[in-house]
Amino acid sequence: MAEALARETLVLPRGHRYVSFSNPKKSPPCARFPRGSSVTVEDERGSSQIVGFQRGRLVSEAPATLPMRRNLDSPHAKLSHCIGNAMKWWEKSLQPNMKEIESTQDLVDTLLNAGDKLVIMDFYSPGCGGCRALHPKICQFAGMNPDAVFLQVNYETHKSMCYSLNVHVLPFFRFYRGAQGRLCSFSCTNATIKKFKDALAKHTPERCSLGPAKGLEESELMALASNKDLAFDYTMNPVVLPEAAPTTPKLPLFSPLVAN
Repeated sequence: MAEALARETLVLPRGHRYVSFSNPKKSPPCARFPRGSSVTVEDERGSSQIVGFQRGRLVSEAPATLPMRRNLDSPHAKLSHCIGNAMKWWEKSLQPNMKEIESTQDLVDTLLNAGDKLVIMDFYSPGCGGCRALHPKICQFAGMNPDAVFLQVNYETHKSMCYSLNVHVLPFFRFYRGAQGRLCSFSCTNATIKKFKDALAKHTPERCSLGPAKGLEESELMALASNKDLAFDYTMNPVVLPEAAPTTPKLPLFSPLVAN
């Protein structure tokens, strides 16, 4: 009976079991233990531990060796679990062609591997009200343009990288395509969303590049490589100068006479 009562009130870590129960007073017919009750538990290695109850609450003599597991069935635990796992606003309504940038190398590689696709970089901050208000519309535009790639860059996570790219105002957008590299860059909010629509309409039509994707500008790559806070290495492409044609020394048409 005592073991059954203990199982109703005490949630033990996985691998522990009850050994004995003691109470100097007669236990009442309920699931709560009065002051002075104690339960001996044993883990899977055979190590015993005594835990006691005071006013219905569990008090462990050695909490470091016997961690207690929170009862996830309680309403408070369920509420805390839901709040902890609540989806952040910049994670909502994402489309398959939207990608969160993880690092500087990830950004550079994504631009170079995009080919002729239109790439739109969206710089945002979790604490930016304008970014939050604009996010649903950006997701809507991404859904309407599945052939384009939308890259999300968290300003707070990649602040040093954004400094090197000269991004100092939010929300901020940059458009890239193939060998053309950067097409345009601007900042806009819900009030000036027409700026984004116009840029999207102008650069959405498919185009064929005559060379590989350019990605970031050479100066931007050098700025990222010189930033000590970033784990990014870049070697400038050597400039090949055209070979100069060999020069032939010109001979005089006549030799001056030398008087003896």
